[in-house]
Amino acid sequence: MVHDFFETFIDPLEKELGMHSAHAIGRSHGMGVYSDYKERIDAVNFALGNDDGSTMKDYPQADVILIGVSRTGKTPTCLYLALQYGIHAANYPIIEEDLESAHLPKILHEHKDKLFGLTIAPERLQQIRSERRPDSRYASLQQCRYEVRAVEAMYRAMNIPFLDTSAVSIEEIATTIIMHAGLERRLYG
Repeated sequence: MVHDFFETFIDPLEKELGMHSAHAIGRSHGMGVYSDYKERIDAVNFALGNDDGSTMKDYPQADVILIGVSRTGKTPTCLYLALQYGIHAANYPIIEEDLESAHLPKILHEHKDKLFGLTIAPERLQQIRSERRPDSRYASLQQCRYEVRAVEAMYRAMNIPFLDTSAVSIEEIATTIIMHAGLERRLYG
């Protein structure tokens, strides 16, 4: 015997929303509208091609550029923004040399209005980095504290909006960025 649990909720949802269900499964990311599908693929390719500062030539076309120290959630957030919203998101890692100079990397100055910073609690950063490189300077609590303190000081000095990603999901990070940056969703399917 098979029970369709979704059928229990469809009628009340249709009534509440004033819309009828298409009663089709698997439609959240289908190819129903080719232009939406192409926009999603273009946005994902943009995020992958502009990951971790690998190239900066496409920054003028970016809707947002996420910055932060290593392991703060830049890449997964960019991919989520691309996949779910069609947003062209790039990311750039703030490395130790940038922190030592206490200045935003020159390449980012002309795109300052597109920047959004990510930060994280040093203890959480240490935990994440220890999974990647245990017992390394990179994963030491001292290094994590230094990097977080320095990058947050940079954000404040440069008036760059930022979010602590320690206890929030990728979905929440993306929503906060969209709302704060005033970005428009390109996909609705």
